Amino acid sequence: MANIKCGGWSETMEATEDIQKICDQVKPLVEQKTNKIYMEFRAVEYRSQIVAGTNFLIKVHVGGEKYIHLFVFRALPCYGGGIELCKVQEDKTKEEPLVPL
Repeated sequence: MANIKCGGWSETMEATEDIQKICDQVKPLVEQKTNKIYMEFRAVEYRSQIVAGTNFLIKVHVGGEKYIHLFVFRALPCYGGGIELCKVQEDKTKEEPLVPL
């Protein structure tokens, strides 16, 4: 994992298979929250923050020139390791940086 200060956000990194799995898990919640159906839902890049679990800020390509940013929390395994969708930011671009909320 990249150099991370305790409680600080990582640098932006290319999305991994693990990050895509997180996106796949929260996709139904994102669609419910945005009231949209996404035919494409591909994680592009992400940042992470180690807390009492891990926060993820993920850029997702949702087709054409459209991107969304997801803020997701993954609990520690000792707390069940659950995934929680915290926030969705719509109308983002490919170039727009991932900025912690």
